[in-house]
Amino acid sequence: MTEMKRRGLCLVLVAPSGAGKTSVSRALLAGQKELSLSISATTRAARPGEVHGVHYFFHSPEEFEAMEARGHFLESAHVYGRRYGTPRAPVEAALAEGRDVLFDVDWQGHRLLQESMPGDVVGVFLMPPSIAELERRLRARGQDSEEEIVRRMGKAREDASHWRDFDHVLINADFPETVETVAAILRAARTARSRNLWLGDFVAGLG
Repeated sequence: MTEMKRRGLCLVLVAPSGAGKTSVSRALLAGQKELSLSISATTRAARPGEVHGVHYFFHSPEEFEAMEARGHFLESAHVYGRRYGTPRAPVEAALAEGRDVLFDVDWQGHRLLQESMPGDVVGVFLMPPSIAELERRLRARGQDSEEEIVRRMGKAREDASHWRDFDHVLINADFPETVETVAAILRAARTARSRNLWLGDFVAGLG
């Protein structure tokens, strides 16, 4: 019997703040047993309740820079004065074992992941139904000051300009439908010929 072991993939979900990325990610992780969330490394301090290796890998700036210099990250970025990066080893191990990894990064992280792992990245960009709806969602959260909402709205417009970088672009108007569509994209990507190297032997064995 041919061992039907496929290569895993990197599902990169990107969206402006307030477009629903976190909710969609949680729903996907709950419904996809072969999907796990990539745990980022960061130089920011742990918040109450956060655990090293569960929520983030927490490192000092010096540790982070040393790891970056040794090529330990698939991608890294400066965000509001702090460093964030995707550890290379856990992702490469998961893909080799046939497990898929979900990434919570911005459009720049998506671009860097594509450069680091060509052929392994499936990018999905989520957009809100309208800029007015995005503002309504941000205000409904009740977490941000007026200044922060204005900043996030400007950032959302900048993020949206990079939609052409992605394989798939979805308008998140209906949450259950969005989750199902992303799940369908994931299922389809798993069947790609390039991910299933056993197919040659399987077909040859058909006689």
